[in-house]
Amino acid sequence: MSEIKVLIVDDEIEFASALSERLELRGFKAHALHSGLEALARLDDLDPDIMVLDLKMPDMNGLEVLYEVKAKKPAIEVIMLTGHGSTTSGIVGMDHGAFDYMMKPVDIGELVTKIKLAFEKSGRKADG
Repeated sequence: MSEIKVLIVDDEIEFASALSERLELRGFKAHALHSGLEALARLDDLDPDIMVLDLKMPDMNGLEVLYEVKAKKPAIEVIMLTGHGSTTSGIVGMDHGAFDYMMKPVDIGELVTKIKLAFEKSGRKADG
């Protein structure tokens, strides 16, 4: 299977690492980072196809990261995550270019489906 590159950006280290491992087991090339600033700094060298991005992080919120990603690399599709019971920020994210949003806890099957759909929309080619 061709590898779709997924970048997970979430300040909850255990969650991001576990999600990365679960995606790797499903044939994705996944990498976890734990801050918005780190994600923006590594955007060029990691060159993800899809970003799974938490809305609430201490250094930058997910919407700020989304705006920067879409300005620098608009082909990257972004799936927003929120664990704070608010769909409003997810909808705002979609209005500003996010592919979709999901509530935590994330259903891995649903996330995999959304990643594949986002990748198809992106028009990018997988490695492999």
